[in-house]
Amino acid sequence: MAEPPLYLAVALDGAGWHPAAWRLPAARPGDLLTADYWVDLVREAERGLLDFVTIEDSVGLQTSHYDGPDGRVDQVRGRLDAVLVAARVAPATTRIGLVPTATVTHTEPFHVARSIAALDHLSGGRAGWRPQASNRANEAAHFGRRTLPRFTIADFDRPDIAPVVTALFDETGDHVEVVRRLWDGGPVGFTGRWFDVAGPGVPPRPPQGHPPVMVLAHATIPYRLAARAADVVWITAFDTGRVRQIVAEIRAAQVAAGRGDRPLHIFGDLVVFLDKGRRDHLDELAGAEFATDTLVFAGSPADLADLMQEWREAGVTGFRLRPGAIPDDLVAITRDLTAELRRRGAFKTAYPPGTLREALHLPAAGGAR
Repeated sequence: MAEPPLYLAVALDGAGWHPAAWRLPAARPGDLLTADYWVDLVREAERGLLDFVTIEDSVGLQTSHYDGPDGRVDQVRGRLDAVLVAARVAPATTRIGLVPTATVTHTEPFHVARSIAALDHLSGGRAGWRPQASNRANEAAHFGRRTLPRFTIADFDRPDIAPVVTALFDETGDHVEVVRRLWDGGPVGFTGRWFDVAGPGVPPRPPQGHPPVMVLAHATIPYRLAARAADVVWITAFDTGRVRQIVAEIRAAQVAAGRGDRPLHIFGDLVVFLDKGRRDHLDELAGAEFATDTLVFAGSPADLADLMQEWREAGVTGFRLRPGAIPDDLVAITRDLTAELRRRGAFKTAYPPGTLREALHLPAAGGAR
């Protein structure tokens, strides 16, 4: 029996994920803060029949430091609000899912629930949401309501830091639960360590009931969040063996969370240059080899398709690809990679009817409370 097609998404951010991508001839650095730029990118993704796009956001400037601005002027700094970008793109597209990032640590569930519900209505059931925890001290200082110690990802397991990180992700899990109850439209009745919410929510229930929740996870603590609260988790890894280990850990965490019988898509998350020469040229422009939190692929569409099928055999059901340079690698994904995957019977030839939730074969959300 043939395997079902892979799910495929792209992560959009600025001129691309390489810090020098804005310097390529096809880049549009002067347009990054315009509506037309984002509409063009998402329409290209929709032309390629991608399942959804994600739009990056944060409550701090992009930086080469883990905590705090770096003062650089040779890289893109500053973003538009991801939810507002998605709302602007929604009426200019028809089928592709729209998944903005909304930071939860310094944002009330009521406001997130309202904005994502509005996006779901405006898009006709194509909204998703990526809740993002903010563990950076400089971002907390923007709000003045809490303080956080300074630490990096490498410190997550330190005895003094692990409880802080665990609490931030536990809070994120509670935030997602409150948002889902607000979407249901009835009394919320949630009381916990971080939230005491009576409800009900304000907007009418979203067309999807619960727009899909998606989480980026690098380590055990966020794996547990995904197992507890997500519909889709994007995992970072550098080889197939590690993918297998992560998949096993997440599936075990699902069982521990009492969600072993619920679907949870595990997507591979990697940076993609579909031209090795382009990646080498960008590294030369930047004066350093590009590296990030996951595998950086540089090669042909056929080689990438081979890797994707290898990771699929290790347990993933889809991929979120971060284009190294936009538009070059985005177009190579939507036209060349998708053609190669279709040749192998591994990607769809048309959009299925229905909402984003239905396209991802997720069960219908429960009724109003």
